[in-house]
Amino acid sequence: MSARSDAHTAVTPLAGRRVLVTGGTTGIGRAIAVLLASEGARVFICGRDEQHLQDALTRIREVGEGDGISIDLAEESNVDRLFDAAKEYLGGLDVAVINAARGAEGLTDMSEADLRYTIGSNFTAYLLSAQAATKAMGAHGKDAKGQGDIVLIGSMSAYVLGKESTVYAGIKYGIQGFAIALRRELGTKGIRVSLVEPGLTGSDMVEGTSEEQAERIRKEEMLRAEDIAVGVHYLLTQPRRAVVQQVTISPRMQDEE
Repeated sequence: MSARSDAHTAVTPLAGRRVLVTGGTTGIGRAIAVLLASEGARVFICGRDEQHLQDALTRIREVGEGDGISIDLAEESNVDRLFDAAKEYLGGLDVAVINAARGAEGLTDMSEADLRYTIGSNFTAYLLSAQAATKAMGAHGKDAKGQGDIVLIGSMSAYVLGKESTVYAGIKYGIQGFAIALRRELGTKGIRVSLVEPGLTGSDMVEGTSEEQAERIRKEEMLRAEDIAVGVHYLLTQPRRAVVQQVTISPRMQDEE
C-alpha cells in the first residue's frame, strides 16, 4: 500500500456511466454535461430551445459522447417522454441531474398563468423527474432495490429569500426539503441523493450582458457555470458508501447570507 493510497479514498469512475441532465443545453446544466462527457460518461440532455440543444451537443461531442431532445418538461407527459428517450439512447440510467428551471418575478408581478407554468417547470417537473429516475434505476416500489445517483440543482435563493424572489426562492426552499427527505427515502434502496445549491452564477437566467457577467466573475462576485459542474463531479466520484448530501457553492465576494 502506497502512502497516497493509504491517505486517499476510493474514487468512483465516471467513464461509461449513463447520465441524464435536464436543462442541459445552457448554463449550469450544459457545463455539467460537458464535464461529465469529458470524463467518459455518456450523456443525454434536454432543453426547450432547439438551437441551444444543437449548440450544446456540438460541444459535448467535441469531448465525448451524447445526444438529447428539445422538450418542455412543464407540459403533461413530457417527463415520461424524456426518460423514455434517454433510456433508449443510453440503454439504462445511472445518474440523473435534475436541473431544468426558469427564472421568475415576484408573486405580485406574475399572472396566474405564468405562476402555474413556473411551478410546473421548477417544482412539479423536478419531483416527476426524480420519480422517473427511481423507476429507471430500479428503485421504484416498496421493496425495490436499485443503484444510481440523483443530483438536484437547487439555489442559494432558498437562504437569501429576497423580496423580489418570492416564487423562485419559495420553490427552491421546497426543493431543499424534498432533497433531504428523498435522500432518506432512497438511501436504503441503493440510490444516493445530493443537493447542489449554487450562489450567483453567470447564465442566461441572470441579469446583465455577457460582458457585464464576465466582469463580475473577474471580480469574484459571480461564479462560472463550470464551478458548479466541478462540485457535481466531486460528489459523483465519491465511494458508494458516501453520499454528499448538500453542497453550497457561492462566489467568494457574495455578501448575501
